[in-house]
Amino acid sequence: MALDLNARPPGYCSAARALTINRLQQPATQASNDASAVLDFAASCPAFTMAFQPIVDVDKGEVYAHEALVRGIHGEGAGHILGLVHARHRVEFDRACRAKAIELAAGLRMASRLSLNVMPNDTGRQGECFQSAVETAERFGFPKERLIFEVTESERVEDLPHLVKAFEMHQQHGFSSAIDDFGAGFAGFELFVALRPHIVKLDMELIRNIHTDGVRRAVVKGFVSTCGELGIHVVAEGVEIMEEVVALRELGIRLFQGYLFARPVVETLPAVNWEWEQRFD
Repeated sequence: MALDLNARPPGYCSAARALTINRLQQPATQASNDASAVLDFAASCPAFTMAFQPIVDVDKGEVYAHEALVRGIHGEGAGHILGLVHARHRVEFDRACRAKAIELAAGLRMASRLSLNVMPNDTGRQGECFQSAVETAERFGFPKERLIFEVTESERVEDLPHLVKAFEMHQQHGFSSAIDDFGAGFAGFELFVALRPHIVKLDMELIRNIHTDGVRRAVVKGFVSTCGELGIHVVAEGVEIMEEVVALRELGIRLFQGYLFARPVVETLPAVNWEWEQRFD
């Protein structure tokens, strides 16, 4: 029986459909090996969309990037949606999320960089996660050099040399690398030294109430100095109060992400709250 790519089983998502078509258009031997797994994933894919949260440059007064965050079509959080995805389909689902984020960013005419999450053990044998995202960017006309791939520290890196090699293999596309939640996960400085990222995002636990915590200030000050010597940008995540921004700016950080500036908004580029700047006058 001929495969009807327009038929959508319950729970089928457009991004999964795009991945299915892409896989089935590959050389016959590879497509035949992948088709069943991809279609199985597509049938079980929960309905989802993507939200965007800005990363702002407070010195320039502009949006540096938008991070893409998975959400349910009825506003469900990332934890709920990811809980519906079977472990064997997680790699495909993550790639579907990146594809959806790029499609939306292109449709919204996003002028900033687009930051996409990558699980450190999901890059594939030849860095397929990067290649598939680059191909999606080309398909929708989103500049490849404005892509940022954030490696999360929520799981232990099983093969660090492979992860570094996967990044290096695709660097000719011009995208940037980032370490997310730095200081709270498994890898820490080992991943930092091996990957040598363009961007490091400090975990919110490192910057929470930093204006009243001398130990946190000392740790962050030293790390910001190191990154400055290496030409690495530092982003402070989870910023919620103006006092944290003031303290972090004094330490040399100019890139911020958090509710103080904007909450994530589904399928929209949120307006940034710049009113906090008036407190400096």
